Amino acid sequence: MKLIRFGDAGKEKPGVIINDVWFDVSEYIGDYNEKFFENDGIAFLKTIINGKQLKEVSRDTRLGPPVARPSKIICIGLNYSDHATESKMQLPPEPVIFFKATTSIVGPNDNLIIPKNSKKTDWEVELAVVIGKRASYIEEAVALNYVAGYLLHNDYSEREFQLERSGQWVKGKSCDSFAPLGPYLATQDEVSDVNDLRLWLTVNGTMMQDGNTKNLVFKIPQLVSYISQFMTLLPGDIISTGTPAGVGLGQKPEPVYIKPGDVIELGIHGLGSSRQEAVAYSNVPI
Repeated sequence: MKLIRFGDAGKEKPGVIINDVWFDVSEYIGDYNEKFFENDGIAFLKTIINGKQLKEVSRDTRLGPPVARPSKIICIGLNYSDHATESKMQLPPEPVIFFKATTSIVGPNDNLIIPKNSKKTDWEVELAVVIGKRASYIEEAVALNYVAGYLLHNDYSEREFQLERSGQWVKGKSCDSFAPLGPYLATQDEVSDVNDLRLWLTVNGTMMQDGNTKNLVFKIPQLVSYISQFMTLLPGDIISTGTPAGVGLGQKPEPVYIKPGDVIELGIHGLGSSRQEAVAYSNVPI
């Protein structure tokens, strides 16, 4: 199944995509949140789709993030060797883990707000994993049993905040609008081979990133198992698995960063595409 949330920001309703048509399931489902995933909501949703007459939703309706605010977004750094090279960093012996604030989550086509005082806002197309049930100290062999599905994520980053200011990477990852998610959450049965998905990103029509998940250093089962050794993963939590080469920081001869008016488009095979237009912080209504 493909799960969507639609409507005005903060008032989204749950829906599904069936044969490229959007349908409202809010009469039967509260939201795609921790409670939904924890109670095997996907299985329940399948019975709704098979047995109920659903109301169609106009495709002109705004899409929100496919998952209601999770307890946490866990990101993996330097998980493609080519990105590590362009960042002038060594491949890590273990996954590099950092957090992204959940307040950075927006819909897939919402504007990117360039943060106040930012000079180095950058892009990162990533495959994100949505956790389906509580996971603690799980083995790699069973890790996929804890995955609800996958979605597209643009892990926006402010490189000065991230790399040139003291402290942890989270400061450069958590600005408002820095986590557009979707357009939809695809359940595992929708994805034939998660280890062979093309992911791409353009800026103003120019291809900047063009990679494949087969080049992940640490694969999804390993990541889910590894993270669960250090923290409990809750239903609805998101793991963003890293980005391939082509970020603005790595452009030659000089880095290229996002400016107001830039249009960023990105996609992953089988997980749809999204589009963000960059706007300056001063132009955002209060």
